[in-house]
Amino acid sequence: VQLVEYGGGTVQAGGSLRLSCSASMSVARFNGMGWYREPPGKQREFVASIQFGSRANYADSVQGRFTISLDTISDTLYLQMNGLQPEDSGNYRCNTGRFSGDTYLPGYFGRGTQVTVSS
Repeated sequence: VQLVEYGGGTVQAGGSLRLSCSASMSVARFNGMGWYREPPGKQREFVASIQFGSRANYADSVQGRFTISLDTISDTLYLQMNGLQPEDSGNYRCNTGRFSGDTYLPGYFGRGTQVTVSS
């Protein structure tokens, strides 16, 4: 599978961005998909995941501000980000994965799209 992310950019604190991730094959083949981010100088961290036909999960730091969604017709994963803060800056990478119980296990990652939030 190839995953290509779009929609990154530079915004001021309090602004919004909508990220898209286009998959090269039917996303219905995967158990779940998600977003991770890589802040500058820090390790990769979980942002959100979605299980097809079921629940979405979010990191505590983005709960209530970010919304993950999936369009199974266009095979596109989205991440709507509102109320952005400088600590949300980083390279956002979508991924395919699976759930083991309530735990999301990422598999293949795209290369990412850069988000920069200025104060």
